[in-house]
Amino acid sequence: MLEGFSLERIQDKIECFEATDLKTLERKIEEQIENNKALLLEVANLSYQAVFDPNAGKIRYSAIVHFKAK
Repeated sequence: MLEGFSLERIQDKIECFEATDLKTLERKIEEQIENNKALLLEVANLSYQAVFDPNAGKIRYSAIVHFKAK
């Protein structure tokens, strides 16, 4: 018997994503949405931004996704 083992449902989860193009960023987010469905979580809020990375000479896209229990 496992002592101290608890099965509590996740109520909120915040995840960060980053990519060098929007298509990749969207794919990463969609994959995680599918993964989180198994935990009965859905997207509550999504925010994103794009910044120019002078070292790479490219735009970097990032997103923060707040998942909340259904």
